[in-house]
Amino acid sequence: MDFRKLFLCSSLLVLHFAFSSSKDTITINQTIHDGDFLISRENNFALGFFSPGSSRFRYLGIWYRKVREQTVVWVANRDDPINGSSGVLSIDQYGNLVLHSYHNLKVPVWSTNVSVEATDTCVVAQLLDTGNLVLFDDRSKSTVWESFDHPTDTMLPGMKLGLDRRTGMNRFLISWRSAADPGTGNFSLQINPQAFIYWGTKYIWRGIPWPWKSYADIFNASFVNNQNETYAAYSVSDASVILRVMLDYSRLVKNLIWHEKDGKWNEFRSTPKSPCDPYGHCGTYGICDPHFFSRRFECDYLPGYEPKSLREWNILKDASGGCVRKRLESTSSCGHGDGFVKVANVKVPDTSAAVWVSTNMSPRDCEKNCMRNFSCSAYASIDIAEKETGCLTWYGKLMDTVHNREEGYDIYVRVDAIELAEIAQKWNGFLKRKDMLAILVVSVVSAWFVVILFAYLWLKKKKKRVRNKWNKRWLDTIGCAYYNETSVENQVEGSMSHPEIAFFNLSTILAATDSFSPSNKLGQGGFGMVYKGKLFNGTEVAVKRLSKDSGQGVDEFKNEVLLIAKLQH
Repeated sequence: MDFRKLFLCSSLLVLHFAFSSSKDTITINQTIHDGDFLISRENNFALGFFSPGSSRFRYLGIWYRKVREQTVVWVANRDDPINGSSGVLSIDQYGNLVLHSYHNLKVPVWSTNVSVEATDTCVVAQLLDTGNLVLFDDRSKSTVWESFDHPTDTMLPGMKLGLDRRTGMNRFLISWRSAADPGTGNFSLQINPQAFIYWGTKYIWRGIPWPWKSYADIFNASFVNNQNETYAAYSVSDASVILRVMLDYSRLVKNLIWHEKDGKWNEFRSTPKSPCDPYGHCGTYGICDPHFFSRRFECDYLPGYEPKSLREWNILKDASGGCVRKRLESTSSCGHGDGFVKVANVKVPDTSAAVWVSTNMSPRDCEKNCMRNFSCSAYASIDIAEKETGCLTWYGKLMDTVHNREEGYDIYVRVDAIELAEIAQKWNGFLKRKDMLAILVVSVVSAWFVVILFAYLWLKKKKKRVRNKWNKRWLDTIGCAYYNETSVENQVEGSMSHPEIAFFNLSTILAATDSFSPSNKLGQGGFGMVYKGKLFNGTEVAVKRLSKDSGQGVDEFKNEVLLIAKLQH
């Protein structure tokens, strides 16, 4: 820099520090030594030197400031550790952040390596509350370099993963080697434009392609794919929540949320874990079901296809060889009665061999578009959030199709006329069996209804008998401890039609005498007590009650009643 630029830069830096704290920034005339820190304005993140796990090496990194367990989210010199506490971070004369070791001040351990032309001015490095370390022109405030463009194993809210076509920059995660070594590991997570986990250059997992179904969740994912860039990002709806996505050295993509109460990170989602997560687990034209408990094997085949090797499929339970058409000659019979069969709720096949025909096309037009092109093997009509219905068509092999009831879509697989006829026949047979089953169910239900009805009526009748029986027992207990009303009724049955005798039931007598109250007692004879009473119409009567201690029998008592009936008392 010439003297005039240096003077102007120094003046701007003085003004900058007059109105802001220097805790979160570093300038050309400042350095960060091992033991010093940059701390973001709201105390969310810190930048400094650290040693992971049991390692004796030192690294420059960024970690959470408010999390008790040191959690590093970015590492500068991941493949070039510093031996001992000799690290120094500064901004060189070209405006680059440079990391040196005291042991070798001439050769930097790490640098932002921004071109001289882009930084021929005053620059400041600032640690933001998002966890992003930004190098910017303090005069124009334009960003020169940022750590979010060079992630390590962690994706933070607001960070983009994907390709910027304007600059050619591709942002992706690379795992650590181990818990104690942040060096470049074996696994990477890339957006291409689907999310893939690579082991070296090989796919080992594929995420759910865009468009993603939206759910009420604290984790809000987004995807952009246009002529300028293709990227995925996410935000957190609650700013107080600390959430991160990381690619672990064990190849798992983990969604982690910090629980301050427990003092630890809780894993609320991670992949790959299920048998269907490995890429292409069931081969080409296969379909995997993670909930395969009703079958012996998680792999099945798409309509119109069959296993390439029955031995590998049925005996070895290895479907990686994939499937082939049931009738190979049907590949040349397009337009001769072929059609489509619906496969519901799936993670759609790898879209590398697919084309978005339109983001505004009806399902019927999407089907016609695929039918016109003989190389179109499948299509899907997908609702796009806040837009219309899109049409996605596949050309070539269908790979990595997985049943997914929560986040899946329906696809329509092209089959020949024979397959359509077989499926229709099976469907008709199913409907017949369904009708027979319905008739059987109705018959069984009707039979059970009749049985239950008869049982109800019988129980109701039995209950009434029991109730009457207990009522009689209760009345007998009140009327006479030893008296059996049934036998008495049988004995007097012959006189029930006597013209000179009026018969009353026991409940009427009990009501007239107040249940043979002692206060209504008139006297006592040879047969037993005599009570006064009053009937419900006001007529006063005398009631003679046969006593169990009487020596007279029922016949003698009946004769006396007949005699009394002829007398006036």
